[in-house]
Amino acid sequence: MIQIQSFVFNPFMENTYVVYDDETLDGVIIDPGCYEDYERNELIDFVNNNNIKVNKLLNTHCHIDHVLGNQFIKDTFNVNLYIHKADVPTLKSVEVYAPSYGFTQFNPSEADEYLEEGDTIEIGKHTFEVLFVPGHAPGHIAFVNHEHKLCISGDVLFQGSIGRTDLPGGDFDTLISSIHNKLFKWDTDYTVYSGHGGPTSTEIEKKSNPFCALKN
Repeated sequence: MIQIQSFVFNPFMENTYVVYDDETLDGVIIDPGCYEDYERNELIDFVNNNNIKVNKLLNTHCHIDHVLGNQFIKDTFNVNLYIHKADVPTLKSVEVYAPSYGFTQFNPSEADEYLEEGDTIEIGKHTFEVLFVPGHAPGHIAFVNHEHKLCISGDVLFQGSIGRTDLPGGDFDTLISSIHNKLFKWDTDYTVYSGHGGPTSTEIEKKSNPFCALKN
């Protein structure tokens, strides 16, 4: 089975995910927001205590709260960082503005591999499809497993809300299009693991989200 463990890190209360196959113990880390030592230790202890073999680092997008631990994870597990190429400027800009947010010890990272719409990520015996879902960030992607009907959406869709679109590269109409044409296209209900807050579902958000609910 696919196992998803979430951690809430940094002052932005960002969700970091460890996704792994509990049979093979192959796993990935998505959006490591760990900055303080105690946050890093919490994440590493979970991985070690469960004997997870981390083989990839994935970013849904590259805003500061989702990449604070990128280089730490790369160094600790000797893994490559995968992002969408359109978010390279987003990643590079973090080094410039991190000190103004109080992250004076931020260690910048560089992408090693680029993901596109339709690519797949193998986690043990399970396959995740890459969706391109811009609007919150220009290179935003999500990871979807159709077998278990789950989506790790980053900051695209939240419980009762959506990602902000007033940051550089954001666009409201683009984000709503991404939600309607990608996340809401499935006929059955998918669990959505967001970049902030608790999980939700596509059916709940289709019916009740004030920003993007589908009209009857």
